[in-house]
Amino acid sequence: PVNTGHLLVVPNEHARGLSDLDPSTGAHIFVVAQLMAEGLRRSGIRCQAVNLWLADGEIAGQVVPHVHLHVIPRYEGDGIGLLHRAEPARRAELDRLAANIRDALPDEACSP
Repeated sequence: PVNTGHLLVVPNEHARGLSDLDPSTGAHIFVVAQLMAEGLRRSGIRCQAVNLWLADGEIAGQVVPHVHLHVIPRYEGDGIGLLHRAEPARRAELDRLAANIRDALPDEACSP
């Protein structure tokens, strides 16, 4: 565990990565994570905040080839950091990337 109380939400349905996971199961793991985060906050475990972390693929840090969502209790001074870009991306670059991603999505992903 990263911190005491670190939880995993693991679906029964096997899926190696997010794109292999049934969308309803994907939604359900986040519902369960939301409940677990609330449980952590009420449990008496040191928890001022919560991080949700899911690694999708080996390069992203996925070690176990089965989708799972980490629910990590956080507190000031816990020594855990998150990576970020040294310099923010420019608006034009963000817009270009967003358009590329939108164009790559299946039609049903873009419908209301």
